[in-house]
Amino acid sequence: MKPIARSDRRARGRHGTRGFTLLEMLIAIAILAVIAVLSWRGLDSVIRARATITNAMEDERVIAQLFDQMRIDARQAATDDEAGQPAVQIGNGSLQIVRGLFAPGTPPRLQVVRYRLSDGRIVRYASPPLANVGEVRRALSSSDTTGGWSAIPLMGGVGSLATRVYIPEKGWTTRMSDVLSQINQNDNNLKVPQLGNAPLSRAVTGVQVAVGARNLQVPITRVFLVGE
Repeated sequence: MKPIARSDRRARGRHGTRGFTLLEMLIAIAILAVIAVLSWRGLDSVIRARATITNAMEDERVIAQLFDQMRIDARQAATDDEAGQPAVQIGNGSLQIVRGLFAPGTPPRLQVVRYRLSDGRIVRYASPPLANVGEVRRALSSSDTTGGWSAIPLMGGVGSLATRVYIPEKGWTTRMSDVLSQINQNDNNLKVPQLGNAPLSRAVTGVQVAVGARNLQVPITRVFLVGE
C-alpha cells in the first residue's frame, strides 16, 4: 500500500496546481487600472506642458518679428523736410512712418508704412516706392491701401495697440498737435544765414509702442529711436 500512497502524492503535485481566485484577479485589475490612470495623467501633463512651451515660443517669435520690423522702419525714418509733413504720425491704434528705401542699383526712394490694428490683428501696410514729395503727400493723404500697397499681417489675437512719440523739448505725448507745434518751432529757429543748408531738426526722436493681447497678462512695451 505504501507505493500506491507515494504515487497518489506525486500525482496531486503534478495535476493539483492551485490557480488565481476571483478576488486576486479583481485586485490585480484594480492595481493595473490605477497604474494606467496615473500613467495617462503623467503623459497628459507632459503633452500639455510641451504644447504650452511650443505656443509660448511661437508667440515670442511673432512678437519679436513685429517689434523688429517696427525698429527697422523707425530707424529708416525720413526727416520732416523730406516727408513734407511729420514723418512719424500716431493715433487711433495706428502708427505711420515715412521711411527711406535703399536698394542696390536704384536711387533712394521714400515709402509710407502704416501699422494698423484691424479685427484683432496688427497689419503692416507699405506703399510702393515714392519718387518725390508730391507722391508722398498723396500717399499720406489717402486712406486707400489697395493700389500697389502691400499688406502683411504680423500678429493676431491683439486687443490694443497704443502709441506715443517723444519730442526732445516736451517729452512723451500722444497728441499730433504737439508734433506740429514742434515742427513749426524748429522751422522758426532755423537761421539760414548762420546754418546755411542745415536740415530741419527732427520733431520726433522716439516712438513707444505698447501691444496688448489675450495671451499677455500686461501689454508689452518697446521704445524705438527715430532716424538712428
